[in-house]
Amino acid sequence: MNTINTTNSLEKDNTVTSEQLQFTGAETQSKRQGSFVSFDTQTAPKKDVKNTIKLSTSDVHVYYGESEAIKGIDLEIYENEVIAFIGPSGCGKSTFLRTLNRMNDTIDSCRVTGKVLLDNQDIYDPNLDVVLLRAQVGMVFQKPNPFPKSIFENVAYGPKLHGLARDKYDLEEIVENSLHKAGLWDEVKDRLNQPGTGLSGGQQQRLCIARTIAVSPEVILMDEPCSALDPIATAKVEELISELSTQYTIAIVTHSMQQAARVSDRTAYFHLGDLIEVNSTEKVFTQPDHQLTEAYITGRFG
Repeated sequence: MNTINTTNSLEKDNTVTSEQLQFTGAETQSKRQGSFVSFDTQTAPKKDVKNTIKLSTSDVHVYYGESEAIKGIDLEIYENEVIAFIGPSGCGKSTFLRTLNRMNDTIDSCRVTGKVLLDNQDIYDPNLDVVLLRAQVGMVFQKPNPFPKSIFENVAYGPKLHGLARDKYDLEEIVENSLHKAGLWDEVKDRLNQPGTGLSGGQQQRLCIARTIAVSPEVILMDEPCSALDPIATAKVEELISELSTQYTIAIVTHSMQQAARVSDRTAYFHLGDLIEVNSTEKVFTQPDHQLTEAYITGRFG
């Protein structure tokens, strides 16, 4: 994993809430009757995904009190791939996503067992710096959550916190590059000192993505990042996901099977806390291995 200097931490900033700070924190095969999702091979991802394992989970269980939300999941996520997590509400896909950067640590009743490895290092090692982990495995939430600061300060916050900029010119370069990568620079370059909360919903979400990538993460987790956006803003974020996947590993939770088909290389289907199937996105949507997967994508339940 990359090493980030955490010694140059900022003094306590009362304008940023603790919630906002979390960003830095064998079935019988039946005949197939066609899929619910139209899989367009002209727009589906075609990049060759490396076989280098970036993240892996082994026998991961997640409990809320006595209730078991995740039931022994084994999964490998490859470098520079986009993997989509789909399934009905309450199936555990967001809970599982949050295990990948220990966001569940913020819930008192939550307990995680099993192993989660990032570059073969156990992220649940008690000696691991969780702040560092959440910089390396960044998260974009369902609802855009810009800080009550300027556009510039939103993006600059993480690099300041981790001491990534040697001087103000370094910081300005990081902010500009991050906004470019998030596809937002041309829209905001003349108003960097204006509040980030004054942007449109789609722009706010891309600002949050810029804020995430400003600390040079290796993995980006996205929890339904387009659920609050209109179709035009959604299309921009989806295009951005495709561009970012050349540099980052991306795991996305989505309720939209059409979105999963458009943006992901592989898709994992969750059901009642179990990982039922993970395969190439094209296979999952056209010829799934499991009857539960087929029932979900054809709209028979969920």
